[in-house]
Amino acid sequence: MAQVIDMAVDEDLERQFEDVRTLAKIYATAKGDRLRLEEFRKIRKNQLMKRAELDGYKAIGAQEREAYSHPEYEKLIKGLAEAVETESRALWELRLSEWRFEAWRTQQANKRMERNRYGA
Repeated sequence: MAQVIDMAVDEDLERQFEDVRTLAKIYATAKGDRLRLEEFRKIRKNQLMKRAELDGYKAIGAQEREAYSHPEYEKLIKGLAEAVETESRALWELRLSEWRFEAWRTQQANKRMERNRYGA
């Protein structure tokens, strides 16, 4: 009986670890995507400011205004917002999985204590 319980525990534990591994990969990818978009945002802004300068906007403030209001920049910001959302969701799913694991671990300790207490 104890061996059957141990096998079930091992399977539960492995499932928990696999969940954490999967979520960690999703989180890492999402975080990398967000970082790339944040850095690309700076590049795109500079490109759009240069384009505005070529279009006759000589003042830096005017170039910046044109860059920020450009549809390409707006699209980039929407993509960045989605990346941040994905990263946040993945982080909280990862934490939730960790909390589930901790609850499972506590349950296992309680079961072992009960078995030891009553000699089961």
